[in-house]
Amino acid sequence: MKSTDILNPVSKLISGKTRICGIIGDPIEHTISPTMQNAAFRQMGLDYVFIPFKVKKEDLREAIEGIKALNIRGLNVTIPHKVAVMPFLDEVDPLAENIGAVNTIVNNEGLLKGYNTDASGFLQSLLAENIQPAGKNVVILGAGGASRAIAFILADKGANLTILNRHSEAAKALAGWITRLFRREVIAGDLEKESLRVALKEADLLVNTTSVGMSPDTEDTLAPSRLIKSTLSVVDIIYNPLKTRLLIDAEKKGAKVIGGVEMLVQQGAAAFELWTGRKAPVDVMRSTAIEALNVRKD
Repeated sequence: MKSTDILNPVSKLISGKTRICGIIGDPIEHTISPTMQNAAFRQMGLDYVFIPFKVKKEDLREAIEGIKALNIRGLNVTIPHKVAVMPFLDEVDPLAENIGAVNTIVNNEGLLKGYNTDASGFLQSLLAENIQPAGKNVVILGAGGASRAIAFILADKGANLTILNRHSEAAKALAGWITRLFRREVIAGDLEKESLRVALKEADLLVNTTSVGMSPDTEDTLAPSRLIKSTLSVVDIIYNPLKTRLLIDAEKKGAKVIGGVEMLVQQGAAAFELWTGRKAPVDVMRSTAIEALNVRKD
């Protein structure tokens, strides 16, 4: 695919028959989901188009009502709407209900159903690198919507969790929820150097779910390199830049690293399949996402 295609991702004729999908959030300017999903639609020869919509918190209800009025087939949901959107839906998939967050909506002839593909997308990114969560000691940085999905799927697969957040009350709330749901103790605490040092001593996997290290603040990291060991696997769900300072430092220490592109691609592929009923062209989505990020960097 040429760079010109990346910069102009909708190159086919749009007509009255074209089915519309999109993504809602605020901010939304950074998203590469339209580039990735439109490439997937083209690859599969589908008459679909994917559009970003900037939706403020106070306009969320009206935006969701608009899905039906405009006959939009489906949406991805990103910050800050993943939890707030749930009361406005007609139905929520059991996994999303358990997680307490929705990142994908499907419009089935006026019935809006919410799903969470973040959890499965994260799990697939681990399995692709032969990382099995069962029995692993995992340190999660952050306690937001993405952390909620990741903590849920890791606990469901038998991992032992420590959740650290700048505001410890949010970490404790998330840890308490996981503990009650799975009847296994989850440690929670402040995200500070000493608690991180203690947690990483016995850790097998470190997962950053915060925005620290995201472009343009690419030199920021929550985990000093001296605390990272070669036996650790490190996941950063940030995808811009492709390699955050956390991942660069971890790689230098000999640790296995996984960037956020893989989770982005896998959750997007799951959403694609919910909207279209077709198997997603994952390789095309991955290569398009990476090229789009490289073009943006240049």
